[in-house]
Amino acid sequence: MAQVSFVDTTMRDAHQSLLATRITTPELVAIASLVDTVGYHAVEIWGGATYDAAVRYLSEDPWERLDKLRDKFMKTRIQMLLRGQNLLGYRNYGDDVVELFVKTLSRHGMDIVRMFDALNDFRNLEKAAACVIKEKMHLQVALSYTISPVHNIEYFVDLADEAVNLGADSLCIKDMAGLLTPGAARELVLEIKRNHDMPLEVHSHFSTGLADMSYMTAAEAGADILDTATSALALGTSQPAVEAMWTALSDLGLTLPPDYSLLRHINRHFIKVRNAHSGNDTVLQPIMPEILENQIPGGMFSNLLSQLKSQRVGHLLPQVLEEVPRVREDLGYPPLVTPTSQIVGVQAVLNTISGERYKLVTKEVERYVKGYYGRPPGTVSPQLLEKILGNDEPLKCRAADLIPFEVDSSREHIGLLAKSDEDLLTYLLLGEVGKSFLLKKYKLSLGVDFSMAELHSNGLAVHPI
Repeated sequence: MAQVSFVDTTMRDAHQSLLATRITTPELVAIASLVDTVGYHAVEIWGGATYDAAVRYLSEDPWERLDKLRDKFMKTRIQMLLRGQNLLGYRNYGDDVVELFVKTLSRHGMDIVRMFDALNDFRNLEKAAACVIKEKMHLQVALSYTISPVHNIEYFVDLADEAVNLGADSLCIKDMAGLLTPGAARELVLEIKRNHDMPLEVHSHFSTGLADMSYMTAAEAGADILDTATSALALGTSQPAVEAMWTALSDLGLTLPPDYSLLRHINRHFIKVRNAHSGNDTVLQPIMPEILENQIPGGMFSNLLSQLKSQRVGHLLPQVLEEVPRVREDLGYPPLVTPTSQIVGVQAVLNTISGERYKLVTKEVERYVKGYYGRPPGTVSPQLLEKILGNDEPLKCRAADLIPFEVDSSREHIGLLAKSDEDLLTYLLLGEVGKSFLLKKYKLSLGVDFSMAELHSNGLAVHPI
């Protein structure tokens, strides 16, 4: 039986899941060279929420983080998570933006690009996948795993076929809420491996307490790679702990024994790092079995609680948790992952606070129903369709086909404030937040370093993107 290997998620998904993505670049760089010697298949260091969090909360340039970590990983491949046509932002971008982003990513030395679409509508991956292939990076296509009346083993096996047709070099079962049970893991891995002789990775979260067992059965069924985190940043809403999982699979003869001394040294570093970020620690209970019923990922749970507290209606959380599955059903059972988790969650909050379902409908729900996020997995509620569309029809085409090219107009718009493609992409992806970051980065301030007229004359005039 083939040897199972591991991807370390500590530097991206683990602290995104547990510490609101607040670990800083120096804290990661300080231990990176040692992590490089562990023997991981890859280390996930970038993508997901790290781009936004670096700019919005840490005043760090995400491209500089990528460069500094790239320099430290001499033996181990680096990996990132990309949301297809959403890139690392919160809407679909023009094809020219996708092309510029992937070209720039390649220039910075990324090895593996894992991409997914929240609705599993692979039309939203076509452009990004083609660009990754053109730039000769490893393309991993992830299947966003969930359970519903329209999601079953056959659905995901067919989805794997679509991923291979996109040109995937490897596949990933991406279980963002810890819903993958051991039996489903075994069956799904067996079926995919029966059809496709390529590396298959399994990614899960420990939220429901199932991930360890599901990883074990997946590995025994032929999964090649498992996503784990150092134990200081494992479990809860993060991934299984690498030390325990590596030991268990070594005991079963599925991999070689780990270097405990090395892993212990790395873990001690991240114990200190986690303690330094206690103010942003989710501190949720380690296992939340209720997710098996409401299917709300831990990160979404904490966001819902924060929204309700900010409105001083935290006592409504139980009603919101009951409303989320109903909204999800109305929207055709989308997997609850960025950005659909936010779309469903905010609407559930509005329905609960207003006391009347869909009395207020968010613009994001309107765009979702109109087809701007892609094709829903199931049928959208007829009442909601009528309320939002009237006699119109949802989009039939790929949503990005309706987005005009954005790179040249945005480059002209931001002017000299964007001194590089990296700066321009920060502006394109994050809008006003990105622009404010660039002003700070180059120590410019409106009315202090430049007058408004001077900014205009230098091409620095700023308008909402």
